[in-house]
Amino acid sequence: MYCDEQNLGGNAAEEEVQDLIEGVDEDGNTVLLEVVRYFFYNGEEYVVLGDAHTGEDEGEDSDEEEAVNIYIMKVVEKEEDGEELEEFLAVEDEDLLEKLIEVVQADFEADEAFDDE
Repeated sequence: MYCDEQNLGGNAAEEEVQDLIEGVDEDGNTVLLEVVRYFFYNGEEYVVLGDAHTGEDEGEDSDEEEAVNIYIMKVVEKEEDGEELEEFLAVEDEDLLEKLIEVVQADFEADEAFDDE
């Protein structure tokens, strides 16, 4: 997997940077994911990834909510050829994954409550 920051369309004042990750799914297909947020749980760093939205398929119905796949991965820092890299690993422990899902849901709900104020 690699990380590539890309600018979305719009004028300079409205430009938004997406942190995109290209990876391979369990079927061997290339997938483009967006880093939604990083978070810590029990001293370990994790990342929430979601389907990348490139803005190409936005149209009249862009206000409608769309189902988005979300992935939670463990972040492992490593060094390769003198360069620090992040590797995202699947969370294998089902109990831990359930706890991480609860943490992420609580964070999203807190964000929504803050946005509503």
